[in-house]
Amino acid sequence: EVLQRADDLARVARETVEDAAADGCWYLEVRFCPLRHVNEGLTPDDVVTAVRRGLDEATATTGVQAGIIVTGIRTISPDASMQLAEVAVRWKGRGVVGFDLAGTERDFPAKDHREAFYHIMNHNLAATIHAGEGFGPESIHQALHYCGANRIGHGTRLHEDQDLLAYVNDLRIPLELCLTSNVLTGVVPSVGEHPLRRYLELGLRVTLNTDNTLFARTSLLSELRRAVDAFDLNLLETETLLLNGFKSAFLPQAVKADLIREAAGAFLSLRDKFGLDELEVV
Repeated sequence: EVLQRADDLARVARETVEDAAADGCWYLEVRFCPLRHVNEGLTPDDVVTAVRRGLDEATATTGVQAGIIVTGIRTISPDASMQLAEVAVRWKGRGVVGFDLAGTERDFPAKDHREAFYHIMNHNLAATIHAGEGFGPESIHQALHYCGANRIGHGTRLHEDQDLLAYVNDLRIPLELCLTSNVLTGVVPSVGEHPLRRYLELGLRVTLNTDNTLFARTSLLSELRRAVDAFDLNLLETETLLLNGFKSAFLPQAVKADLIREAAGAFLSLRDKFGLDELEVV
């Protein structure tokens, strides 16, 4: 409601990256539905232009790279999703790195939006879909097998279907886990009962995400702290969780490989600086 002007959108985008930079983030993907910002005359392309401007301004001052994921909403309409998919494709290579479908899962199946995802796939653009949060693993199944999702947003209930879990694991399909958000929406009773630890032990490619930072009142660093405390993550597990984020990024492979090497080098430097490999486990 309050983000209907180009300058306001640019400011929020800029400050989002600045906040992430303060948390030590190196690469960020922001997702939003452009159709939510057209009430005062902007077009969806105007919205993306404004957000891209703000992200680029922040990159110039912080060095943090940021990509856009254009997001469709299940409860709007499949036609709206197709319109947004066309926007995403138009901006491919100009700052949009993927397409998403979010919103209420129950009674609003992803397969109803498959024409939009066919458009995305036919133009070789990456896709992620919110699934397995408010509804069961059949929602994840639709996201993968009807819509060709390359990543799954949340995936909290994936463990309810062991065969599908093995498929996701074997194909290294990343899960975008959101601890605080899942507790606030009642998907899990508490952070400690979240399946993150189980997924890590099974070798799934799990990543840590904030979801809606305003709703969850959280940040990237807060989510990492919460995960370490709740699941007693050791240093290697924490590094793995962070590296999974780079591995799962919607980036060109060469760029992604460079980031992974830099991150691994940074971890090694920190281990040496603080003598972490010499500490005895009590």
